Amino acid sequence: MLSNADWTLIHKWRTAGLPLRIVLRGIADALDGHAHSWARTRKVGSLAYCAAEVDAARERWERALAVGEEPEADPAALLHRLADALEHCDALRERAEARALTAVLRDPSRAGEPRRALEAWLMAREAEVVEWLGDAHGPEWRAALEQEVDADLSGYRGRMPARVLEQVRAESIARRATASHGLPRFSLFNL
Repeated sequence: MLSNADWTLIHKWRTAGLPLRIVLRGIADALDGHAHSWARTRKVGSLAYCAAEVDAARERWERALAVGEEPEADPAALLHRLADALEHCDALRERAEARALTAVLRDPSRAGEPRRALEAWLMAREAEVVEWLGDAHGPEWRAALEQEVDADLSGYRGRMPARVLEQVRAESIARRATASHGLPRFSLFNL
């Protein structure tokens, strides 16, 4: 159950214009950290536990969106790394859609898009890649991946709204699917 303080924190994030994806990434990072901490047997009692990680996710997101703020924050370099990773992914090497995506990722005009639009486009491409990986490995692989994620999230059921939990679940599945094939996340966070 969310306390009044938790709802106030959620309201603060919403009025700050923080995208739900960024909030969920921060919550997932905090819960992942908790799962590997010495206090992992204790339950997280408040959403405030995740506030520092949400702030860190917000800072990374803002840095990624700032044009030219960091010399290494080059979207073209990220897109080329994604294209290289797709080319070397054995599960997708023969897939025509993956080859087409590789060509689009290498297109210099793609890196010139506004960062917010590029982040949304990358999110959609990542969802496609996860589906392609599921097609390549079959329903058993996807089911095993979902079962692992569901087991990890079982302690959080009933503690957050179903819609939020489902989005955290989808993020976790995408993270595991891409990582299991040596693919980076399709996000400006990887800058």
